[in-house]
Amino acid sequence: MRIRAAVLEEMGRKPPYATSRPLTISEVELAPPGPGEVLVKIAAAGLCHSDLSVIDGSRPRPTPMALGHEASAIVEETGPGVDDLAKGDHAVLVFVPSCGHCLPCATGRPALCEPAAAANGAGTLLSGERRLSRNGTPLHHHLGVSAFAEYATVSRRSLVKIDKDVPLDLAALFGCAVLTGVGAVANTAKVEPGSTVAVIGLGGVGLAALLGAISVGAERIIAVDLSPDKLNFAKALGATDVFNAADADVANNIREATKGGVDVAVELAGSVQALTLAYNITRRGGTTVTAGLPAPNAMLSIPAVSLVAEERTIKGSYIGTAVPSRDIPRYIGLFRRCRLPIDRLLTHRLPLDDINSGFDRLREGQAIRQIIQFDS
Repeated sequence: MRIRAAVLEEMGRKPPYATSRPLTISEVELAPPGPGEVLVKIAAAGLCHSDLSVIDGSRPRPTPMALGHEASAIVEETGPGVDDLAKGDHAVLVFVPSCGHCLPCATGRPALCEPAAAANGAGTLLSGERRLSRNGTPLHHHLGVSAFAEYATVSRRSLVKIDKDVPLDLAALFGCAVLTGVGAVANTAKVEPGSTVAVIGLGGVGLAALLGAISVGAERIIAVDLSPDKLNFAKALGATDVFNAADADVANNIREATKGGVDVAVELAGSVQALTLAYNITRRGGTTVTAGLPAPNAMLSIPAVSLVAEERTIKGSYIGTAVPSRDIPRYIGLFRRCRLPIDRLLTHRLPLDDINSGFDRLREGQAIRQIIQFDS
């Protein structure tokens, strides 16, 4: 079938993107689902910094590529071997499929699925196939999803079925922002009630982490960012304290305010400076979690002795250390009980044709979460 999709022609075009147009809205060919695959109609797709990092070249991927990885969708057709889904089912797409057989999957860590990592790096589906092409030339898939398109063919293991009464525009956010942000707090850091938590970097994922810290019962929540507007928004969402990262004394000020530092610091800005700050404001015996994605060649330098003498822990968190089939329904349940108001993170809705301007808005910090909204 022929569909419209946003195709990244090459990485590294200079902003503003509304002018340089790194994403071309193209007519492309989408093949039907093969064994273990599903054809879905995209309902909504979120604009995320992970997409932006591919556009600007800081996270290299093969091009040309149909971009987009955070989305909700409606099942249109199932391929051979898929017998647990039917036309009309609603789903959240997940950007790390799980093969179910490799060592990480077998030990309950599907976010680290090894075949999925290889397929995502190569720009294919989990099967190794490409179902997208343009004028007979194959196009790469973005993280097995390629959601900036009217339809997508994906692995069955790239989606989680959800109830039909969940609003599809909000459901899209559970595939990345919520899964990553809330998971970093609940799964990776295992924040306990009464804890003091700092969140550094208040984009969509960071603010989802802040909401996650509230939902698990953190007593004091420190929000840190460079943007006064985002700090004010974090305060409105429930942060107890806010600090501007541009302040030269910000680390000392946070340690003083918390009498030695926070129990858990979660870095979601994707920069070494932010991660260093997170480590510096973590108390003795505390845990520093990083879920941001800095450039591949970025290096972190810390006093090695502090890991031993202060019993410090640094943990990476990819896709929120998630088990998506468990966590997405769990987080949707929190949303339904008004304990995870992720609807407050959705700031812009736009058509597919305006996607380049949307990434300008994201790059300039003028949005929390934007979605491309398709007719569903």
